[in-house]
Amino acid sequence: MRLDKTLANQGYGSRKDVKKLIKKGKVTIDGKVIRDSSFQVNPKESEIVINGQTLEYRDYIYIMMNKPKGVISATRDDHEKTVTDLLDEKYEPFSLFPAGRLDKDTVGLVLLTNDGDLSHRLLSPRHHVEKLYEAEISGRVTEDDVKAFCEGVQIDDEYVTKPAELTILESGDDSIVRIKISEGKFHQIRRMFAARGHRVEELKRLKMGSLVLDEALELGEYRELTEDEIKALQAH
Repeated sequence: MRLDKTLANQGYGSRKDVKKLIKKGKVTIDGKVIRDSSFQVNPKESEIVINGQTLEYRDYIYIMMNKPKGVISATRDDHEKTVTDLLDEKYEPFSLFPAGRLDKDTVGLVLLTNDGDLSHRLLSPRHHVEKLYEAEISGRVTEDDVKAFCEGVQIDDEYVTKPAELTILESGDDSIVRIKISEGKFHQIRRMFAARGHRVEELKRLKMGSLVLDEALELGEYRELTEDEIKALQAH
């Protein structure tokens, strides 16, 4: 890979920025100063030092975000703020994208990555990756609703959802519940409750596969995954 492309992809600036660094002799490869931006380098095998800082090359980035309301799960949009708009500009060269979507008015766990294979495995219906949500529901959720979710809920004229696990945490004029599903149809949870005569007032995703939302993250905050979290996800 070209040296300038390698550095730009690792967040050291634009191609123009890194070419200036290279020309000024600020980059060494295996102890040798390199001033040629087109120099071919294997960043996994060579030691690259930029301004005295050793490059820790990474193919993939994995970020957990606690998505706030009013932000859409997309990489760019002409009218709405997206999850990638919330990221520090240092992540821009990695071309991160959300692995799956949350509704604009749904909060909670979003995984952002540039690992397309992992994203596909997490989202593929064949892998049945479970997602856990907590919701505030208008009206009293009953054991009849629990049974209906367990059997699958008809959400349009032709589609019945796969069995889902509904747990009632509080039941009253408004109810607090947890829902575990293994598919991700458009507005699925809201449509399932609507089919049962309820309205979802608040919805938060807590878990996706093995990845659990870090409760220390405030809405809009994010952090990179730990090595253990990455390994657990890759095991799916």
